[in-house]
Amino acid sequence: MAIKSCLVLLLPLALLLLSGSSPAAAQLEVGYYSKTCPNVEAIVREEMEKIISAAPSLAGPLLRLHFHDCFVRGCDASVLLNSTEGNMAERDAKPNKSLRGFGSVDRVKAKLEAACPNTVSCADVLTIMARDAVVLAKGPFWPVALGRRDGRVSSATEAANNLPPAFGDIPLLTKIFAANGLNLKDLVVLSGAHTLGTAHCPSYASRLYNFSGAYSADPTLDSEYADRLRTRCKSVDDTAMLSEMDPGSYKTFDTSYYRHVAKRRGLFQSDAALLTDATTREYVQRIATGKFDDVFFKDFGESMIKMGNVGVLTGAEDEIRKKCYIVN
Repeated sequence: MAIKSCLVLLLPLALLLLSGSSPAAAQLEVGYYSKTCPNVEAIVREEMEKIISAAPSLAGPLLRLHFHDCFVRGCDASVLLNSTEGNMAERDAKPNKSLRGFGSVDRVKAKLEAACPNTVSCADVLTIMARDAVVLAKGPFWPVALGRRDGRVSSATEAANNLPPAFGDIPLLTKIFAANGLNLKDLVVLSGAHTLGTAHCPSYASRLYNFSGAYSADPTLDSEYADRLRTRCKSVDDTAMLSEMDPGSYKTFDTSYYRHVAKRRGLFQSDAALLTDATTREYVQRIATGKFDDVFFKDFGESMIKMGNVGVLTGAEDEIRKKCYIVN
């Protein structure tokens, strides 16, 4: 009942955001598969409940897969394609080496192929799974407009050049987000996705060791937290150790990430950067009070709808892949 009421409230929002986006995104619609695969969301949800119940830590990685897909060539499932002889695909780019959840996507896609052959795109599958990952981690629900097609091109070089880096400052991150039709508010809101998941040591170790000529560690990082991180991350070359991005709450979608950032305990330089801009700092500090969880949940749904519309393929463009890791 709660999910149904949320859908009623958010449906006008989805239609509003679609009408103001690109012509291709305007062709997406909630209920796109109502005649060709009416149970698509129920099938995905049922499988996602099994996946997250068995491995709650997969919620973050599945959300991250969607992010990394949309920032390179738009939301076209190009991140899911395997490399081939003569082409290194996005998933093998350095920033994507730690991506997880590909097997879960293949599992859900197989269920949909059995129910509705050659109908539901991998891009739509990934978009629904990301939403459900958040919901199943106790986060917000938002309606997902569908009708995306799957791209045929995947480039590791493009991924390396276009993904927002963990070391990014506000000017760089703003530029990357703007190139995808996303603004400064979307940047600070979508950074809240770091409430879920873990990160490998090399993505933040430069903040702990030999940071600059003047500082051994990043001075914007709380010193006690830096000491704690060093007990886990022994060197910049430590590729085995994982740290929670939202310590103590990395399997639950909540606002505690912003409380860590406000205390200078964000794991990445890009997290710390949110305190260097007046607009993003004000948002961090407001949500960090714990009094505006509903505001953040609503904002996150809105920004995810916007991100899910980035660079989509629709109509007769490209294809509907039978298997998400290989073109037809």
